[in-house]
Amino acid sequence: MSERGESRADWVDPEDDAASNEFRGPLPAVMAGFLLLVMVGGLLDLMLDAPDRVWSFHVLFELGMVISSLAFAVMLFRGWRRSAAALSSTQFSLEESQRLVAQRQAERDAWRHSAESALAGFSEAINRQFDAWHLTRAERDVALLILKGAGHKQAAAHLERSERSERTVRQHAVEVYRKAGLQGRAELSAFFLQDLMLP
Repeated sequence: MSERGESRADWVDPEDDAASNEFRGPLPAVMAGFLLLVMVGGLLDLMLDAPDRVWSFHVLFELGMVISSLAFAVMLFRGWRRSAAALSSTQFSLEESQRLVAQRQAERDAWRHSAESALAGFSEAINRQFDAWHLTRAERDVALLILKGAGHKQAAAHLERSERSERTVRQHAVEVYRKAGLQGRAELSAFFLQDLMLP
């Protein structure tokens, strides 16, 4: 359903003449016109020949050509209209998808904008707590990575320094827990994040 309460089926009617105008290109119309011309030419030829017998081979052949041309012209025109309706429906679906993507992007941007001040305040509060625990620069880096969910190996890779081996990161993490009076990574995360959970 769209915002105006219309479904796709309400918006695009396969039998609607306006839908067929969406199908661009003269080829189907030219082919249908050619088949109709063959039909009219066959009828004129039949009338001009003025055959003696109505059910002669010549008359039956001409009538077969006329009926076949008419049938193919009708089939071609109906297929053209179905293609036009399908194209119109696809265009509508694409536009609707693009509108929804743009709407979701706008919602994400609005949320990020509204959360920036809260996140800045949260970051400042974490820094104040790190100051209260007297953490060194290296310990702060490790503690922040642990809060973001990184393991010791991931933290060592993220710091990208040769002296920041996994063993060194583990030692810094142990020192963080000792200074904070916490038992490990779970308590460190809970210290900062527990009150942020939804009720």
